Amino acid sequence: MTNAPEPLSIQMVMLDPDLEPPSYAHPGDAGADLRARESVTLGPGERVLVPTGVALALPFGYVGLVHPRSGLATKHGITVVNAPGTVDAGYRGEIKVTLLNTDLHESMTFERGDRIAQLVIQRVEQAVFVQVDSLEDSVRGTGGFGSTGGFSAANQ
Repeated sequence: MTNAPEPLSIQMVMLDPDLEPPSYAHPGDAGADLRARESVTLGPGERVLVPTGVALALPFGYVGLVHPRSGLATKHGITVVNAPGTVDAGYRGEIKVTLLNTDLHESMTFERGDRIAQLVIQRVEQAVFVQVDSLEDSVRGTGGFGSTGGFSAANQ
């Protein structure tokens, strides 16, 4: 068993003190659960912006990434439209999650306090973009979407 690194301390305001704050379900989990501040129903193909009642002050050099919950995606077709959603270090407002019901036939209801998404905190690097006349060659070159295959020859 290895020693876990010291957790990052993040300032948080619960905009709704009756909700559970973000938390990890198991030791070592990457994503902390975010909960719905309001009850919502998503019809087939419908999307809705769901408030979580959480505001954070992420340290500069970090980002919060809002991911779908895998069980909701697999069992009910619920995903995050802009997955992963980005919570920038300078943002101080309420975290809201745009959920999408991809199921073509069934509605999905979330009650206040239900877990709706996961928040993953990661380090990020700031880049300096340097304009040049040309780029170095690479093995991939300019090959874009689909350029590496992924299907059998019969399906191409």
